[in-house]
Amino acid sequence: MGKVNVCLKRSYFIVVGLIAIIAILLLGLTLFSHGHFHQEDEIEKVLTTLHAMYAIAVIILVLAFTGAFGAYKEKKWALIVFTVGMIMTTLFMTACNIAGLVSKPHLEKGIQKTYLSLLPLANRSDSVTESLMEIQGEFQCCGLDKGYQDWNNHIPESCLCVEDSVNPCPCIPFIVETAVGALNAVLGILLGVTLLWVLSVVLCVVILCRLDRKDEIPAVVYSSEAKAGNYTTLTEEYT
Repeated sequence: MGKVNVCLKRSYFIVVGLIAIIAILLLGLTLFSHGHFHQEDEIEKVLTTLHAMYAIAVIILVLAFTGAFGAYKEKKWALIVFTVGMIMTTLFMTACNIAGLVSKPHLEKGIQKTYLSLLPLANRSDSVTESLMEIQGEFQCCGLDKGYQDWNNHIPESCLCVEDSVNPCPCIPFIVETAVGALNAVLGILLGVTLLWVLSVVLCVVILCRLDRKDEIPAVVYSSEAKAGNYTTLTEEYT
């Protein structure tokens, strides 16, 4: 079994450590989200997603510890398990990235359709009206499609223009822009994590190759003179 370079091991441990930190952060975020949605009585809607996030976080954390153990103890089976597991998660995240890019146009159309279905705004429930007023206050816009006309004769105070209004026009374009920006941020983070996963796989494969490499042992050459015992002492040479 060959020896693994110390710098290679350290680089691998750093990458695996980052992966473990990401898994712990994902687990913490999932726990926080679980508590938040439970308080809002919306847990049934997101329960499947939360369970998937729990499973992903735990699997990644277990793989990270397995990979670190394999490198520390130079156990090939552990490194192979880590490599296979990380390749599978890398493929999964790549598929999610592609799906996110493909769904971007559908997201924009879906948001527009959802909000346009609320027209006319004056006939909506109090909860919907309050949400729309918060959106108008946040983006400094009014209405969804035709500005203040969407409210008919019940124009709320959040629609009143101010001198330094940022977006004195319908809110839908800014809602869509915010949603697409959030999606781009998530996809960017996912891409960065995917590249980190790929780096861990590459380092693990290199370590496995080093472990499989046999160290060259120099051949021992025997001399016929050595067998015959053809030796002289220093004292004999000078007598």
